[in-house]
Amino acid sequence: MTTPTFFRPAEVARERTTLPAQLYNGCRLALARCEYGHVFIPLREMEVIAVIDETEVIFVDKHAYTVRDGSGGRLIVLAWQFAAGTRRDDVSRPAPIDVVHYDDRGSERHMRLVGELSAALQRMAKRTGPRGCQPRAKTVIPFRRG
Repeated sequence: MTTPTFFRPAEVARERTTLPAQLYNGCRLALARCEYGHVFIPLREMEVIAVIDETEVIFVDKHAYTVRDGSGGRLIVLAWQFAAGTRRDDVSRPAPIDVVHYDDRGSERHMRLVGELSAALQRMAKRTGPRGCQPRAKTVIPFRRG
């Protein structure tokens, strides 16, 4: 099993919004079909990797690699953090999230990621069916500049 490392830079901005129900449900379904606790989905058009887990979806720049304190890894550029403790009584309603921006391109990137991840989840569901995902794990480390 491979274990990629991701660095979480300091937040630039944070906003509360919602994800369309179909996208949120797709993330949850992909995660439920995966026995490893994380789902890795390449978004080739944006050169980003989406990593879905129980609490968030992180988006990682495929080209931004750095080394800190002897560990090398990719930088997280944006995260969708699922609102803790929020229950959805209706699966057709949008899901509340916090969008965490780690650079100044966050708002533009967020809007595009909604469409790209939705399409990628649909492709993945057609391709893999109920068997799920490939075995992988992740490590997220706070990124300290300097």
